[in-house]
Amino acid sequence: MKKHKEFSRREFVITGAAGTLGIASGFTFADPAPVVSVVRIKDDNISLAVEEAIDLLGGIEEVARDKQRIMLKPNLVSPDPRCTTKPEVIRALAELMLKAGKEVSIGEGSAAAPGFNADEQGVHFSKDPGILDPMQQYVFDQLGYTDLAQSLGINLINLHTGEMVEIDVPDAFVYNKIVVHKSLSEIDLLCSVPMMKTHVLARVTLGMKNLMGLYPGSAYCSVRSCIHNEAFAKNSPCVSFEVLDMVKACTPGLTVIDASMSMEGNGPSDGELVKTDLIIAGTNPLATDMVGAKIMGFHKNEVATLAMAIRARMKPTSLEYIEIRGESLDSVQMAFKRPDLVPWGEVKSWFGAKEIHAST
Repeated sequence: MKKHKEFSRREFVITGAAGTLGIASGFTFADPAPVVSVVRIKDDNISLAVEEAIDLLGGIEEVARDKQRIMLKPNLVSPDPRCTTKPEVIRALAELMLKAGKEVSIGEGSAAAPGFNADEQGVHFSKDPGILDPMQQYVFDQLGYTDLAQSLGINLINLHTGEMVEIDVPDAFVYNKIVVHKSLSEIDLLCSVPMMKTHVLARVTLGMKNLMGLYPGSAYCSVRSCIHNEAFAKNSPCVSFEVLDMVKACTPGLTVIDASMSMEGNGPSDGELVKTDLIIAGTNPLATDMVGAKIMGFHKNEVATLAMAIRARMKPTSLEYIEIRGESLDSVQMAFKRPDLVPWGEVKSWFGAKEIHAST
């Protein structure tokens, strides 16, 4: 088993980072040798690949040891199935957890949907439950998550509205405290289940970026332009500060990347689909995202969220300190089309710039 090396000055040099940052002193991941599993989906059997990926981590009993209440957080950015986590992946995980006697829920706070906060004039922001509640239900319905939850007898939670709690953020970049849905304070394990995609604001969106959906729209607005504006004022490179603050507040204990069908180019919604037939899983969110990014063809220093996490002394600092089980990286690595990266400062004047209400 490989040991971690000492943190070096070289690792503080990050491509494209803006400004001088304070370094987090206490937030690290304890696992000295994180394991990430990489499994091929064969004959379109997503469920079998998910089960194998979890088995390579030690099985659901090990992954969820001493964890009873589990929330699965898919990436349902919109009602478009092209750019969202497949229900089959969530079903496979939920069934594994239910079979192990766990209490399972599915939670999400989607970004936008036509007819609610998006129209022919663009995408707007709202804190109004009169918009956010029906919007979230519409997204759940359109993507098959309402039927999925009902068939499994599990709760489907709209993270935008309802009772909220405040969580401290250690060594915060933007928010010293973050308001989140109360259900997130009541679970024992958060499982981030993103779709593998490129992203014009973040370069890639994987397990950590997926946690932007935990910011409740009723407190921070949806789309999350209000959050990005605050982070931009603090020189957040590629929306990484706001992502990492939520990672610190609600650290996922399991990440399962849906790379059955991925998106390259100008994601997260306007890119091109590519059939990648992979499931990637790990209990360390940084390690899992680093492996996912590498498979897509990105160096960790190209992805600000990864680079900033390492700069904040999260671990691991390099792929060489990750134990990869299943497929080797060489056998699955690809060269995704890169997105046309757009700084938030260039879109803030028109994307999510107008507030709307249910009466609007």
